[in-house]
Amino acid sequence: MISSLTGEIQHIGIDHAVIAVGGVGYVFSASPTTLSALRLGQDISVQTLLLIRDDNPVLYGFGTADEREIFETMMTVSGIGPRIALAVLSVYHPDEVRQSIDQQDDKAFTKVPGIGPKSARRIILELSGKLVPREEPDAPASGAPRGAEPSWKEQVQQALVGLGWSEKDALKGIQHALDNDPELATSTDVSAALRATLQNLGEGQTRQRH
Repeated sequence: MISSLTGEIQHIGIDHAVIAVGGVGYVFSASPTTLSALRLGQDISVQTLLLIRDDNPVLYGFGTADEREIFETMMTVSGIGPRIALAVLSVYHPDEVRQSIDQQDDKAFTKVPGIGPKSARRIILELSGKLVPREEPDAPASGAPRGAEPSWKEQVQQALVGLGWSEKDALKGIQHALDNDPELATSTDVSAALRATLQNLGEGQTRQRH
């Protein structure tokens, strides 16, 4: 089993990346949050999980072992597959997932694209006691000049379009996130900005499916 890979990032796509290890390029699927933190030419260690379904092996990559644990545990829930499990990690930090389950907050999961009220209640029911809170999520870094467009705007927009949202709805979601949390405008944390935008989109905007 491939549990981790350490090497240079050679390619970053909408839903995958390629990491070169010992002269071999490994393709791994990942959430937009994980991918947004990568940079071409960067030397990095990626936590991985190899899934084989219908004789088709797919390698998934994660920024931390905790993200991988959330991913694996989410897939033990009836009706939750890799796509939805990755979407959860795009919207929420692992600690936020643990806290929502501990607090029996099924509504939190309805903000994740692809999860409706019934699936959200099933997640709470089946994962209660399996994922317990650890510590508070790290606060996003800040420091971008005020008055300028957020440094993360283009990356977040591209990630949302890759997930199936229209450019128009992606921009609306970004603006709603900024309206709800003005401090995002000065943040340089792409992952936090993407999560905040997805949470706003999950509260009622119509998703365009490709």
